[in-house]
Amino acid sequence: MVKKIFTTFLLIVSISCIYAQDTIKSVIHSDITTHSFFAKKFLQRKDTPITYLYGEFGDPIAPRPNKKRLWLVGGLQAAFWAGTFVALDKTWYSNYPRSSFHFFNDNDEWEQMDKFGHTWTAYNLGRISGEMWSWTGLSRKRSVIYGGISAIAYQSIIEIQDGFSSEWGFSWGDMTANFIGAAAYVSQELGWRNQRIQIKLSYWPYDYSSDLITRRNQLFGTSLPERMLKDYNSQTYWISANLKSFFPKSKLPAWLNVSLGYSADGMLGGVVNTWTDKQGNFHDRTDIPRVRRFFLSPDIDLTKIKTKSKILKTIFFTFNIVKIPAPAIELNSKGKFVGHWLYY
Repeated sequence: MVKKIFTTFLLIVSISCIYAQDTIKSVIHSDITTHSFFAKKFLQRKDTPITYLYGEFGDPIAPRPNKKRLWLVGGLQAAFWAGTFVALDKTWYSNYPRSSFHFFNDNDEWEQMDKFGHTWTAYNLGRISGEMWSWTGLSRKRSVIYGGISAIAYQSIIEIQDGFSSEWGFSWGDMTANFIGAAAYVSQELGWRNQRIQIKLSYWPYDYSSDLITRRNQLFGTSLPERMLKDYNSQTYWISANLKSFFPKSKLPAWLNVSLGYSADGMLGGVVNTWTDKQGNFHDRTDIPRVRRFFLSPDIDLTKIKTKSKILKTIFFTFNIVKIPAPAIELNSKGKFVGHWLYY
């Protein structure tokens, strides 16, 4: 079964690489043909390893991807996909029985927090992957498209693993969330050439009582990294909009964002707080309410902080996947407004 899934994975990666290479060649050939009147020579810029086609007036016409960087990025992303597949298979899916491939409708589970997780993951994978492809010298448009494709390909591998697990199944709801996340990145980059609206995450450990620690570990893992990714009770997802991008003539700081957040807690099961443990004991914790929470809070777009340091730019770009702790106003499903001096 594992061999079948891994073979499917390799097939997806291979097709993606072949498609990318063929497209790159067609783009270069098309640009050379279109600008043949001006295409006198190829020059190598001294300040960049990317080769450009120059016209007789010295203006760059079309970028030529750096092949070494192209293969490096492709290899790194394929290795990341393969590594994640193997790690998940050994640490997670191997703990559950295998089955034939099947579908599963989980749209009503976890107060939809898992769907927000898929959207956040696909959005930020696309964003990071797009920058990596851009670094190779591909045009911005193609880098963005490949970033979106890479994000969907990565998420699809996880869904395929779910499809072969008796505990879950291939979820069209999850795949829809994946497409929404990737599309949020691609559409903004192609339309605005800027990520005016970002999808972010914040995490703060949920306060489980001592009698619920076993249930927490069973559902969300025993280590902090596992729980950061899986513990829906501890996560908040944010849609963070950059105000200056929408009001360019204003005197607002370029880094100032306003964010709408969503979280839910009190969840000890997918739909209800009842379960049967491995010893056959039935647990009913419907006394713990499942609460949805909505937030309004300021935020910082770290990528808008001006700096000449390439290291800081990289750090700011990477950590922009999380929301900065800040005051927040909460409205929850109990109908109550709550103020937070500092929420994360």
